[in-house]
Amino acid sequence: MDPIRRAAEMLRGVHRVVVVTGAGVSAESGVPTFREGQSGIWDRHDVRRLATPEAFRRHPGLVSRWYDERRRDVLLCQPNPAHRALATWEHRLRSAGGQFTVLTQNVDRLHQRAGNGDVVELHGSLHTWRCTVTGRERRDLPLPLPQYPMPSEAGGLYRPGVVWFGEDLPEPAMRRSFQTLAACDAVLSIGTSALVYPAAGFVELAQSRSVVAIEINLEPTPVSELVDISMLGRAGELVPRLVEAIYGAG
Repeated sequence: MDPIRRAAEMLRGVHRVVVVTGAGVSAESGVPTFREGQSGIWDRHDVRRLATPEAFRRHPGLVSRWYDERRRDVLLCQPNPAHRALATWEHRLRSAGGQFTVLTQNVDRLHQRAGNGDVVELHGSLHTWRCTVTGRERRDLPLPLPQYPMPSEAGGLYRPGVVWFGEDLPEPAMRRSFQTLAACDAVLSIGTSALVYPAAGFVELAQSRSVVAIEINLEPTPVSELVDISMLGRAGELVPRLVEAIYGAG
């Protein structure tokens, strides 16, 4: 049987779905990943050297400018068919009394722009900036920022509201993730290499309860042998087909 049809049959009766998404989903919207060669400021600087608290302390202006340009770049990107299909799935499932949660490692908010309402941002967001003194977050800072670095009202600086290398994931996001994984009927891993923890362990954690587990990715990952069905291909092609098959439209 076609893997899409097999997966749809397994998912058709579930009521609580958790979807774990990674950079592979956003890449199809044109959002560059850390591992790709980039143009402009991406070429001039190694993101792995900029995405640290130490880099911000040493070069706050450079880091602020780099993230502000990335904020601009992702706003020029649009949700792709995978994002829109996941939003459709959430709306259909919720209208039937179910639950649907996206646990995303992406920081671009494309899931929300596509229409998903229950999104846990594991690595924060490019669109949120946080005061280094008070911890107060703002989502209304102008684009571009008027200066680099951007001073806060409390006498500190505004830093990007993303999780940098060496920082812990937000405790509320982690707590919510474990709550949804403990109660779900199905877990899907989409567009993620399953190499970055703790998100890399989410599928295994959920599947320890014998829930339905599906993977969609361009290439095999460490969870490919653990899930019920692993489908290799573009999320923008496979996710819409899967949602259509679940609801009998395809």
